[in-house]
Amino acid sequence: MARESFDKEIQFLRMLSLAGGAYSRQQFADRLGISVHTYDKTLRNLKEMVTVLQQDLPAEQGTELSECLRYNYYESADPLLLFLFRAKSLKETESIRLALLLTALQTQELTAKALQDICSEQMPTDYPLPDEKTIRGDLKYLEEVGVILRVNEGRPYRYRAANDLIDQLTDDELLDLYDYVDVTANTQTPSVQGYLLRDTLKKVLRKRGFTPETTDTHRYKYNYHSRILDEAHLYTIFGAIQQRKKIRFLYLSPKKGQNYVSQNTNPLFERESTGVTENVLPLRVVYDHQYGRWYLIGHQARMGIMKFRMEGLTQIEEGDAVEEEEYVKKLSHLEEQMRTSWVTDTTRAVTVAVRFFNPNRSGANFIRERVEAQGQWGVITEESDSTFLYEIEVNGIYEIKPWLRSFGSSCEVLEPRWLRKQFIAEWKEIQSYYEPVRENI
Repeated sequence: MARESFDKEIQFLRMLSLAGGAYSRQQFADRLGISVHTYDKTLRNLKEMVTVLQQDLPAEQGTELSECLRYNYYESADPLLLFLFRAKSLKETESIRLALLLTALQTQELTAKALQDICSEQMPTDYPLPDEKTIRGDLKYLEEVGVILRVNEGRPYRYRAANDLIDQLTDDELLDLYDYVDVTANTQTPSVQGYLLRDTLKKVLRKRGFTPETTDTHRYKYNYHSRILDEAHLYTIFGAIQQRKKIRFLYLSPKKGQNYVSQNTNPLFERESTGVTENVLPLRVVYDHQYGRWYLIGHQARMGIMKFRMEGLTQIEEGDAVEEEEYVKKLSHLEEQMRTSWVTDTTRAVTVAVRFFNPNRSGANFIRERVEAQGQWGVITEESDSTFLYEIEVNGIYEIKPWLRSFGSSCEVLEPRWLRKQFIAEWKEIQSYYEPVRENI
């Protein structure tokens, strides 16, 4: 697999999807830390990616980059945030070669030698012809990820596409599977694989004469769809965690207002970096559902436990591995510090006591259901028919405070007293915003 980075394109698409047309070209370039020329070049490359990826689609199924930016609130997150993975996660020669291999294996069982001949015949003239070692490497990769199957034990090995699951499903079962994947991909932790699987099922349904868009029974849209792009870093980080390896990266704090900085490879255009180079042993990845953020938590030799927003990570490189004993010791220390973390906070633990008010109407008690679902290890105690108490020991109040605030008048903070006073002051401030302008209104 190619190891080339596409940090710039990730941040470019994130800003496009979040800001739309709110910035001028110069403002957009300044925010990314690139020149206007680089901005134009990147946008041109993205447009070319969309064109290349859709060149075999019927006209009615194609789309322009500008059309990908027109969001309907009830629409699912769509290929704007996914085509980058198809276009850049593989080298161009790899993507063409793998496409030829998969196409050939759809209808017949073939050996590596036969597949090499097919690739040699169909490869574009301006690309180098693959040798048998390259083809065997591709087949090994495709077999590892479950895309193809080896059908015999003796040499020469023959391979075929792993389409058994989809081929054996009836039309109704396939539609049910599509509905399930569609709902899950948009309501659980965002996953590139989930959206790509949904896209694959769409293609299969179209081959069977169905149009999934007209038979959709659910409409969901993930609120933080741009965070899906952070998955580009997850696999590198998870790999480093599994191998107990340190990672080195340039960190651009989201608070600084700059999303990307180019590598200083040309001395004529060298500029001072606004980011900080970090060398960290990754220990855990945390996802915050409330804000749709990925966090990397790791150990740094000088600062100890450190937390990073995933969207600020660029230019990630793997480093040296550490001894298992050292890794286990640092991980145990982190787990003890985060034992009562609402999300990632590692400050002093505090006990929070809250009174919740049940809805003053018959039917589902959505307040109680939400507290039970989201309240983590907090303890619920019945108080009366109209109220119940909730108590939790949690690291700090910074992360739990927005959750409590979101209940509005259905939540009364009892302890700690200083937090109660903060809430009283905040609600008084909000009340002042709604005071009448004239006395007679």
